[in-house]
Amino acid sequence: MADKSKIEWTEATWNPVTGCSKVSAGCKNCYAERLARRLQAMGNARYRNGFEVTLHPDLVDLPTRWRGPRLIFVNSMSDLFHEKVPLAFVQRVFATMRSSPQHTFQVLTKRSARLRALAGQLDWPPNVWMGVSVEDAGALWRVGDLCAVPATVRFLSCEPLIGPFDELPLDGVHWVIVGGESGPNARPMRTKWIRSIFRQCRRAGVPFFFKQWGGVRKDLTGRELGGRTYDEMPGRLAVPAQGEQAELVPA
Repeated sequence: MADKSKIEWTEATWNPVTGCSKVSAGCKNCYAERLARRLQAMGNARYRNGFEVTLHPDLVDLPTRWRGPRLIFVNSMSDLFHEKVPLAFVQRVFATMRSSPQHTFQVLTKRSARLRALAGQLDWPPNVWMGVSVEDAGALWRVGDLCAVPATVRFLSCEPLIGPFDELPLDGVHWVIVGGESGPNARPMRTKWIRSIFRQCRRAGVPFFFKQWGGVRKDLTGRELGGRTYDEMPGRLAVPAQGEQAELVPA
């Protein structure tokens, strides 16, 4: 965990759970798995189990000790709704989020079916943003599960974007993040896929955040679209000037 993060759409990370397992195509080149193996080799006690799901009860109340308000990505190294995380532990995490109203918590899952199943047993405070990962059209069913939960902000993370979305269901969605895969064996992201998502977001009035182009060297590919960055957040939608949309991404 860290009270500062290099992830573009958050400010800090909090990992009361580490480790995960693959559930869909977006997991193929998981960055968290690579990092966990590296930390295990370095002797980091938090990763003594490598990428096996591991609970860290002593970290559950960590955000209560951070005084200044932060955007906090919950479980950047795991999935809070993994089937190996007991409901009681998930409830403890939610209790911490409720007791820390100075922060905004961003929870992201690929296990939307369990999210939906447990939602009624969780106490949803207004400072929790809930999201699902949708990497290609085969994962779109997760959006329906997301929209069934009573989160104040519901968002989609289209990262790694590995396929097109001709019709992205945005009714009930408040934010969309798009990013290409990075690191070894990164799969390519097509410009036309990004353009389509952007236009759909504009039509629906949904803020659009472009995280990165990705690739083996994401530091070289950057995160600009058509010469500008898109860092829109829920409640902050920057509508481009007339004609800018067509020029957003070079052909």
